[in-house]
Amino acid sequence: MDVSGGRGQPRPGNDESAEHTGPETQAPGGTGDAPTPPSAPTPADAEDARPEGPTRGPGAPGPEDGTPQDTGAAPDHEAHAPGHDRHRTPAHTQPPADRPSHAPAGRPEHPDHPFAHSGSGKGRPPQRPEERKRGGLLMGRPFGVPVYVAPSWFLVAILITWVFGGQIDRVLPELGAASYLVSLFFAVAFYASVLVHELAHTLAALRFKLPVRRIQLQFFGGVSEIEKEAETPGREFVLAFVGPLLSLVLAGLFYLGLLAVDPASVPGVLLAGLMVSNLIVAAFNLLPGLPLDGGRMLRAVVWAITGKPMTGTVAAAWVGRALAVCVLIGLPLLTQSGALGSDAVDNVGMDTVLDALLAAILAAIIWTGAGNSLRMARLREHLPELRARTLTRRAVPVESDTPLSEALRRANAAGARALVVVDADGRPFSLVREAAIVGVPEHRRPWVPVGTLAQDITEGMRVSAELAGEELLDALRSAPATEYLVVEETGEIYGVLSAADVERAFVKAMARPS
Repeated sequence: MDVSGGRGQPRPGNDESAEHTGPETQAPGGTGDAPTPPSAPTPADAEDARPEGPTRGPGAPGPEDGTPQDTGAAPDHEAHAPGHDRHRTPAHTQPPADRPSHAPAGRPEHPDHPFAHSGSGKGRPPQRPEERKRGGLLMGRPFGVPVYVAPSWFLVAILITWVFGGQIDRVLPELGAASYLVSLFFAVAFYASVLVHELAHTLAALRFKLPVRRIQLQFFGGVSEIEKEAETPGREFVLAFVGPLLSLVLAGLFYLGLLAVDPASVPGVLLAGLMVSNLIVAAFNLLPGLPLDGGRMLRAVVWAITGKPMTGTVAAAWVGRALAVCVLIGLPLLTQSGALGSDAVDNVGMDTVLDALLAAILAAIIWTGAGNSLRMARLREHLPELRARTLTRRAVPVESDTPLSEALRRANAAGARALVVVDADGRPFSLVREAAIVGVPEHRRPWVPVGTLAQDITEGMRVSAELAGEELLDALRSAPATEYLVVEETGEIYGVLSAADVERAFVKAMARPS
């Protein structure tokens, strides 16, 4: 199932930020084979302490002077996509009490004070998954793809052992307490079949040259984090279908094994349980709504008909939301009526409450996954609009022994919002960190040289003003920092790119309608 919210993950990845952007969500049976969207930038603590009181930092000129503008503060948005890709809005320094909170980036808050501080400077570029929380216990690397078992898996293993153990005890009472040991074996075998389901998605993705970040087994199944989207609707359909297909194949193999043993024996009970569970996994994931595999298949069909992947995502996401409502209402009714094979229930007991709770959890997972699919697809659609040139802040060059107060005065006069430290020949070698400026009380700024607040510019911290979209994100991921020097193709200084500005642009893109 597409836990990253549509043919796309990044959460953005960072499972730290990501488990922001809420828990990773997927339907039972491990169908999280969605590609991960480009990881969105996530806030991170700056190296310098935050100010104890309000301070002011570089401001921004208005558009009339031709200065590139950043995207401004992001609007409110829903929680991030499950799986990885979760985002938090950047932290901001409290504005002075006598002025309104910071104005949108790219404009001065007040014509007399073009030096208004626009943020705390806290923020980091998109992080690779290696920089984030690993997501559980590493079990191996089949086909070079790491497989993790999340802590939540142990909870579901205990639950399966308890429930299935009671059923085995009724069928084979002579086992006694050993029935729970058999049930634990079933739980492990069932999740091994979920892993096979996910490996089917992974092998298909690798066959189509789509990088797979990892496989994770979780409470409600598994997720294959595919980093890119399939290039054609046909490949998208195949990529989604192979998972349920493998579950059906496994169910058939377990059925053949069941024919060769006594159904009333331990092997017979285990094979029957695995056959039924894989049938349920396949059937559930074939339902035509995102974030399930069937929803991705529906998306591929609509994409092929209309020629527009976004139209397919919208259609499959709304079908997924309708499916969530059906699960919420229909599953308890079916269980209570006995249509699922159990006796009809006339009164409300603990079993009825548990059925309703399970239905609510499944409905919430499907509804949230469908919404995340829309947000991630929206982000991918707007990703090419994220350009280094339009997000860059104007900067002024200063020498390292320049007092901070003087450097800020020059920046104010030029309508700039960043400081670049240069040598005697005018070559840039370090950037003055915004968070460091904020941490210096105003009365000490005349005695603090800007060089003491600067960070040396490494090769990875120089980015071209022509970068945009995924190329820009890849450049920022390769060298995590809070600020980057943006240069023209000729090597001229164009300005400074703040990771916090990129983050706000990401959040805004996710919230913007198509």
